[in-house]
Amino acid sequence: MAAQPKSFERKQQAAARPIWLEAFAGIDWLALHSSPVYYGLGVPRGDRSAVVAIPGFMGTDLYLQEMYWWLRRIGYSPYLSRIGRNADCLDLLVERLSETVEKACDRTGGKVHLIGHSLGGVLARSAAMMYPERVASVITLGSPFRGIRSHPAVLQMATFVRERIKRTKEQTRPPACYTGFCSCDAVRALQVPWPESVMETAIYTKSDGIVDWRVCIHDEPEKDFEVLGTHAGLAFNSSVYYLIANRLSAARAKRAAG
Repeated sequence: MAAQPKSFERKQQAAARPIWLEAFAGIDWLALHSSPVYYGLGVPRGDRSAVVAIPGFMGTDLYLQEMYWWLRRIGYSPYLSRIGRNADCLDLLVERLSETVEKACDRTGGKVHLIGHSLGGVLARSAAMMYPERVASVITLGSPFRGIRSHPAVLQMATFVRERIKRTKEQTRPPACYTGFCSCDAVRALQVPWPESVMETAIYTKSDGIVDWRVCIHDEPEKDFEVLGTHAGLAFNSSVYYLIANRLSAARAKRAAG
């Protein structure tokens, strides 16, 4: 029986987040490079299964190159999302992501793991619910999959993106595009029961300066993992990398157990 979905708050809400802390994201990057985990030490080795990394809001695959090469070092077959800039219609972005997932499945002959940073994690969960036969696990990094509660500056940027989408794609996209009220497949997928065959992991930080961490967790200790650091730095955090390696290994064990 499929698990019941967590409530998803469709309305965007401003949250008083300490955005100034994001200035310290560089410390997360420096700490990563001084950690044995970054060099593949002290973490489980991969089984060459495919792992797709998905960027956050306004980001591109470029900043996930670090994670890409690390995944390759520890024994996985990494893929970048190839969704372009994550500032477009969510349905369109998930369509692009699904093409990458399908290609990764075909090349490796097995299910794919998805790792999404911030809004990229929302896209990952949407894709997993739409194509559970292709996805083994989803790991979200500071991803607001229970509702959009973010710093006002982030919501202003989202409004800008929504208006741009309306101007350029008004004839082909729903009028509520880029909101929780959209009727597209990608948004509707966030409301359906989670497939039990797909393992969930939510990694978050309470010092997140962008997103309210409370909408980034399941409220289930076996799925939620807190780390120290910044929102932006979750993509370059040694504790996050350690958790990713162990959760990918746990997903492999789950598949082997049937």
